[in-house]
Amino acid sequence: MTRWAVVFEDTPGMLVHRRKFGGEHIAYLEKNSDKILVGGGLRPVPDAPFVGGLWIVEAETYDEVVQLVLEDPYFCPDHRRFKIFFWGKAIDKEVTI
Repeated sequence: MTRWAVVFEDTPGMLVHRRKFGGEHIAYLEKNSDKILVGGGLRPVPDAPFVGGLWIVEAETYDEVVQLVLEDPYFCPDHRRFKIFFWGKAIDKEVTI
């Protein structure tokens, strides 16, 4: 299985979308936890508003990762952009976060 990093960049307008769809987004992450291994919001400093997010995904193909992003209730093309990167861990050991 291939690992991917998905980096999300949000506009300030995404904060309203986050509030509206937060519960659905968390349910989506839980439903897809076999593929979306780690996910969370990004802030420039603690307690600042969110400006994006990060996922670590295990999936066979790039297209599978794109589909996961597009089906997420948080995906809002007017306020959220994303980049997908192939990712290989330098130290491949089990990590609990």
